[in-house]
Amino acid sequence: MAKFRFHKVAAVAVLIGFAAWMGTGRFSSVGSASTETEAAQGEAKPATAEAAPKAPRTVAVVTPPHIQHERAIRLSGQTQADKRAVLATRAAGIIEQLTVKQGDKVAAGQTILVLNAEDKPAMVETAKQLVKQRQAELEAAQRLAKTGTLAKLSLDTAVSALAQAESQLKAAQADLDRLTIVAPFAGIVDSVDVELGSAVAQGAQIATLLSLDPVVVKGEVSERDLTYIKANDKADAVLVNGERVTGTVRYISREAAAATRTFRVEVAIPNADERIPAGMTAEITVRAAPADAVILPRSVVTLSANGDLGIRAVDKDGKIVFYPIDLMDDLTNGLVLGGVPKDARIVVAGQDLVTEGDIVNPVTADEQLIKKLVGEVAGTN
Repeated sequence: MAKFRFHKVAAVAVLIGFAAWMGTGRFSSVGSASTETEAAQGEAKPATAEAAPKAPRTVAVVTPPHIQHERAIRLSGQTQADKRAVLATRAAGIIEQLTVKQGDKVAAGQTILVLNAEDKPAMVETAKQLVKQRQAELEAAQRLAKTGTLAKLSLDTAVSALAQAESQLKAAQADLDRLTIVAPFAGIVDSVDVELGSAVAQGAQIATLLSLDPVVVKGEVSERDLTYIKANDKADAVLVNGERVTGTVRYISREAAAATRTFRVEVAIPNADERIPAGMTAEITVRAAPADAVILPRSVVTLSANGDLGIRAVDKDGKIVFYPIDLMDDLTNGLVLGGVPKDARIVVAGQDLVTEGDIVNPVTADEQLIKKLVGEVAGTN
């Protein structure tokens, strides 16, 4: 009985002790109090670091010299003949003469082909004799009319008969002329599609004639670059075989292609020896009027926060500013850029590590690099 009472008393004592511990609320901090303390201390450390002022980043800058440079507008194109004609028969018949072969050079008006005339020359001669007869009859009628021995109606009939005879002569001569095909312009015979002695129908294709002097390079210019090109501008072309030729812009289309929104440009290139054929791929470079520009390495070009292409510079207060650029030319050793203010200090090293509004420590870069680029461009113009 005494032992039972001891256990009972011990249980009551543990219960009272546990209730007292629960009342303190210390159980909620077990394992976390130290962690929270450490976290609070850890958060305080960055706050202390941020309070320390940041040292300005050092960037390399250069003030490039400004030059006058011709804007280069590059287009992909293809050579074409200045004139191209597909010659066809104007009457049916047998080929009696074929005076050319592929590759021949012909002059304007030179005979290319003649069909068998059959009875057409005789019809022309008959019509000529009839005209002479009607002319004589009219002259006789006019003499009689003057003496009053011929009625006016008979004189009108003679005049009408002469006009009809002359009309018949013209028709017969036209039929005869249709048997002969002549070159409409000077050029080179690119192909011959018939053989001597073969029969051809009216409208049959007989030959293709090309005029290759000048040869024309046709390309497409974007609507953005259209304002920089005008007729008679100087233009260069590099053919697919590496040959470089020079010409002038002779035509700019006034209507854009519906699918591409581009405008056709034609560049005429002298080709007296006809060495440049039609259908050859070429790259056209049109040179617009000179404008103010600077030459900088490609590495200086960067993007703004809005994604615009441009360059970063340092203003008089040591802040980073952004200038959008106008790409005027792409050279072997650098870019020709427009839209850069005079005396601007361009960041040439570290431009991608700063952003607009940052305070920086600008140091002068190697200006000899820029001067070398300008010298090379001047030597090529």
